[in-house]
Amino acid sequence: MLLYTEHSAVMANSLDYIEKHLKVELTLEAISAHASFSMYHYHRLFHSYVGSALAEYIRKRRLTNAASELITTDRRILEIALDYRFDSQESFTRAFKKMFYMTPGRYRSFTRDLIMNQERDEEMDRINREPHGWVLSGSHPASYEIGVDRTTVHHGRAAGYIGSCSVEAIGFATMMQMFKAEQYRGQRLQLSGFIKTERVEDWCGLWMRVDGKDGEALQFDNMSNRPIRGTADWNQYKVVLDVPRDSEGIAFGILLSGRGRAWLDSLRFDAVNEQVPSTNMEMPTSLPEGPVNLTFEEQSDEFPVA
Repeated sequence: MLLYTEHSAVMANSLDYIEKHLKVELTLEAISAHASFSMYHYHRLFHSYVGSALAEYIRKRRLTNAASELITTDRRILEIALDYRFDSQESFTRAFKKMFYMTPGRYRSFTRDLIMNQERDEEMDRINREPHGWVLSGSHPASYEIGVDRTTVHHGRAAGYIGSCSVEAIGFATMMQMFKAEQYRGQRLQLSGFIKTERVEDWCGLWMRVDGKDGEALQFDNMSNRPIRGTADWNQYKVVLDVPRDSEGIAFGILLSGRGRAWLDSLRFDAVNEQVPSTNMEMPTSLPEGPVNLTFEEQSDEFPVA
């Protein structure tokens, strides 16, 4: 398990390195050397951790960033293609069409029209702004907003976001959903997703909860012991929980406490073996030995539970 934790740190560093160098040449040799691994070992490790081959991941990140520039700038398609290491506009168009099912020019006009239509509907009520399948919840949801962003994306055409919409940003909120636990009972379940943050003053994190028959939280992790703060580019985060055989539901999402904004994309659920350590946060299962904090002056390090 210690080895897995060390590899996770290496991969997080590698993903950050890749993100910062998408417009320059990126080779397996250079990236593996940066991670201090052999090319063979690094290639296997990357695929195991991220879920795709290194070359495929880099290609998709470059195409996704290029798609964002098509929407947000008026740069020529050829300039964008060369920036993201494509030999010609033709090779860029072929790769782009394979991923987005339309040419770069068509994508630019189509998505800009889509965004303009969304902006015209800004006054719609909160429920209609929520991404399909997701809900806004938490202690003070009125201080936050969630939605779909088509310009800040990790992979594909859109990402979800949660952000503060008031100066004080009281309490916390989460963009979440819930599903039946039946297909994962008796397994160790890993939720992974890519998160990007901007000026998060308090903290945010990926979270997952496994509930029992009466809504009792059987397993829970919200990354409060490894919070994401400040401004950070896209990186992958993971939560791993055991799903007991008496589990009824699984809830998950992204949590934001305080001012700032966070984007979530490329989520995956995978059943993993016991070599992947659980991140479950131990919750008290028995009464304390005696009364505590009778003067109300003791400090707690606990974070909100979604």
